[in-house]
Amino acid sequence: MIGKRADVAELYRRHADDLLVFLVRRTADVEIALDLWAEAFASAIEGAGRYRGQSDAEAAGWLWGIARNQLALYYRRGRAERVAMNRLGLERPEVDAAVEEEITRRAELETIRREIARAIAALSDQTRAAVEMRVVEELPYATVASRLGISEPAARARVSRGLQALGAALDHLELKEAFRS
Repeated sequence: MIGKRADVAELYRRHADDLLVFLVRRTADVEIALDLWAEAFASAIEGAGRYRGQSDAEAAGWLWGIARNQLALYYRRGRAERVAMNRLGLERPEVDAAVEEEITRRAELETIRREIARAIAALSDQTRAAVEMRVVEELPYATVASRLGISEPAARARVSRGLQALGAALDHLELKEAFRS
């Protein structure tokens, strides 16, 4: 059960590595993943007194939920926030090249990047263009639609189909993470 920093420390001991690998796989960037990872644990420390779960499994789910929320905020805002870390006066650990290389290896980023490249190449030209404009260039759907000469709902559908195809291409990988979203 969570209720004090010592309990969060135990969660950290049990889940820190798997949680970091999860975030690296989702962001494909060790630095961003480390920011999200540190913020997730800072948020857990901050919220430990309000946690009401009973079992270790519930505590793990709570922690992973915090991490998923941090990831979702990152995707929405395009940047990692350090709100709880700043309030608690915590610093994210810095990593040297060897540690970053080890994290990249454990997260199997090279395999994931190759699979993403293959999946992108397999998309139709129009779907690939829609995904690149929306995801890479971060253009609004109205602009994507205008550039492709289609309606906004059609642009949304193309981006959605493209992202689903990319997700399906990655789903077949047997990644060794504890919780998949």
